[in-house]
Amino acid sequence: MSTPLPPPRSSAPDSSASQFVPPAHPPQSPSSADVLPFPHAAADAPSPSPSSSSSSSADVLPGVTSAPPSADTPSRRPFNLPGHFPFRLPATRSGRVTLALCVVYLVWGSTYMAVHLSLESFPPLMLSGLRNLFAGIGLFIFAARRDPVWPTFAEVRNAAAVGTLLVGLSSGMLAFGMRTVETGTAAVMVATVPLFATVIAAIAGRKVAKGEWVAVGLGLVGIALLNHGDPSSGSTAGSLAILCGAVFWAGGSFLAGRLKLPSDLLVSTALQISLGGAMATIVAWVSGERIVSMGFTPFLAYLYLMLVGSMAAYVAYAYLIRHTSPIIASSCMYVNPVVAVVIGAVFLGEVITKWTVMATLIILASVGLSFWFDYKRRGLV
Repeated sequence: MSTPLPPPRSSAPDSSASQFVPPAHPPQSPSSADVLPFPHAAADAPSPSPSSSSSSSADVLPGVTSAPPSADTPSRRPFNLPGHFPFRLPATRSGRVTLALCVVYLVWGSTYMAVHLSLESFPPLMLSGLRNLFAGIGLFIFAARRDPVWPTFAEVRNAAAVGTLLVGLSSGMLAFGMRTVETGTAAVMVATVPLFATVIAAIAGRKVAKGEWVAVGLGLVGIALLNHGDPSSGSTAGSLAILCGAVFWAGGSFLAGRLKLPSDLLVSTALQISLGGAMATIVAWVSGERIVSMGFTPFLAYLYLMLVGSMAAYVAYAYLIRHTSPIIASSCMYVNPVVAVVIGAVFLGEVITKWTVMATLIILASVGLSFWFDYKRRGLV
């Protein structure tokens, strides 16, 4: 959850980290490692072949198709932007993977502070809605430039349902809770999404190993420690709101594994973000949320969330799930909370107590344990 976010599983090697991608047909029950906080796309999203990967331009971003350049054709920029665009992507695959990891680690870890700053002017649900609505529209414009496979009405409807849970309700509840909960604490709580995914999978009928239940119990202990020493009603209500957001995200991810979504990765992501944001904006308006005044800092934080936290980070994550292993792609679940805790302490003066450190280590260990048992069950380790 990028605000911070995570589709059928493809049999192609590049799609194995299918946080974006629902299970292949017939549908399989999603596992905790498959249900991370990021929007999803369909299993048949095209995956680049080794030959096309090696011959493609280093400047082409994930899922962006490009005709082979001729000798007199200038090199292509991301999303076919003008030739004077001021930077170029790394020339090697390892360089592009490193860049994508840095973006996902630092950007999604920093979105918690950006949400904190934005809440000075934006109501919580309105913030979630507007941020994702316009970010999704921007991604959709980029996707449309590639002449993608357009979705059917049913796929658009399914993307709206999944996006409402993954983006609208989940991000809205996170923003609501962060009015009284510190950024680092919120980030550590969001890391529990795979644990809730395990519970939802068990309710849906998947056999859950004893070790996975141990991971869930360990995560609950970490949550209890995280709230130790701050029994105020505001903090408790905020923590419950954030945990509800994590449940919504896990539920939306589970639903994405059961519904047919657009086959194009970028189109599916754009639809989920924009339609989920639109639903959140409508609910916020009907419930009476209004932006009364706008400060300069909250507005800059909002722009950062929209342009960098949503658009750039989701594109970077799409690259990772296509070109790296599941372990590398899901590593942000461990790094983002640490980044958020450090940023909150350095820039917002949040106190890192021994309980924060203990709870963070326990929750991250529980998530790692959950992943390990799931990978073992699927024969990946």
